[in-house]
Amino acid sequence: MNLPELLALGSQRISFGASRQTMFARFPAAARASASASNHKPLSVAFLVSDFPLLSESFVINQAVGLIERGHKVDIYTLGKRQPGVPELQHGDVERCRLLDRTHRAIAVPESRWRRTLKGVGLLMANFRNNPKFCWRWSKAALLGERTNLLRLLYAAAPLLGKSHDIMHCQFGTIGLTGLTLHRLGAIRGRLVTTFRGYDISQYVRTCGDRVYENLFRKGALFITNCAFFEGRLLKLGCDPARLIVLPSGIDCARFSPRGRVGGRDDALRLVTIGRLVEKKGIEYALRAVAKFAAARPDVDVKYTIIGDGPLWEPLLRLIEELRINDAVTMLSWRNHQQIIDILRDSDVFLGPSVTGADGNQDAPINTLKEAMALELPVIATWHGGIPELVQDGVSGLLVPERDADAIAKALDYLANHRHLWARMGRAGRAFVDAHYNLHALNDELVNIYRKASIVKRSPDVRFARSPFKLYQSKDLI
Repeated sequence: MNLPELLALGSQRISFGASRQTMFARFPAAARASASASNHKPLSVAFLVSDFPLLSESFVINQAVGLIERGHKVDIYTLGKRQPGVPELQHGDVERCRLLDRTHRAIAVPESRWRRTLKGVGLLMANFRNNPKFCWRWSKAALLGERTNLLRLLYAAAPLLGKSHDIMHCQFGTIGLTGLTLHRLGAIRGRLVTTFRGYDISQYVRTCGDRVYENLFRKGALFITNCAFFEGRLLKLGCDPARLIVLPSGIDCARFSPRGRVGGRDDALRLVTIGRLVEKKGIEYALRAVAKFAAARPDVDVKYTIIGDGPLWEPLLRLIEELRINDAVTMLSWRNHQQIIDILRDSDVFLGPSVTGADGNQDAPINTLKEAMALELPVIATWHGGIPELVQDGVSGLLVPERDADAIAKALDYLANHRHLWARMGRAGRAFVDAHYNLHALNDELVNIYRKASIVKRSPDVRFARSPFKLYQSKDLI
């Protein structure tokens, strides 16, 4: 099928699909109305994250701000060690809602083993009054010879001791494993809700096995995932469908004002990609496609901007040199949110060439792609992971196979030859994002999910006849 036929077919498939249209239908209407009723008391919610704020995790900010604006109390606990050189997200909402004042960081672990042990004993003694249950259970696990790195777990748990929340929301399945261990030790109080977002349900499962979340599925209150593609994965792994909800990551379209588009300058094609420089983003194939397109179409002044940081920075620079497209490609390290919006607004087409990594890592519908669509950019993306749930092929953009530079180059050529379609595709993309990824509606739904978690039947309390932690702690975080 050629591209014009694909466009015609795509225009007939504007509906989101039955499975996505019913993503919020898991709650009966009466229950949803009751959940949003004004007589509910404000919730106290704790977010468990690896670090905060991170450029690649703006969804945490969006959810925290949404809860605060709805009158709920939010605390953010970082469980991981701060990584030097990892860029923080400069976002106006972080300052406006004073999110850093609500952030509690895991205590730094001394490098020296004896200092680590001595300080750990001090933490136990200092926190015994705040949470004697945790201190007793932690000590019992240590006496039983548990192999889990209990000292590092103690340092991560210290800011949580003595605190009580209605909801403990683990942002990623790997954090859910650590959260479950902390819950069973008595370090945290509240219903455990876990969101699966990408690598945790793809790469991590391939590495650790299909049973890695077995105990979390049994003991957690509710589970959330951000697309139907990963919902299917979780169901195959054994997650209870009655406790699994699809809740996409949303954006506020009102913050994205598109510039007027009349097809751009006739001799220019300005492309942009935003994301971590890792294999699953597929940037190598976009570069090869740009090289092919530039060679075939010298009449078009193609400019490709890549924004991001990551382990592939140097390899991608070498590839640009090898392909001799230095004049066409600009690589920028991470920019703040407003700078990213400005660059998107000045671009013509967004490239999202995601691929399945060799380690199994895959993407859900990514927020930068939503933001580009909210700014009415047509997109070229791949038939990958959850991306087809966001990009309607032939309507808001073009979808091509993974790892196919020739297909990307052909899509570029088609858009260069059909500039009159840019505005139509852009408007369709913005309308779709506003209808299905509306941040305000999704944050209302998040509150409903928390209300439901508070009435889900509790799992039986765990008694420690033997060491209970072997399968529960994510080695990535502690």
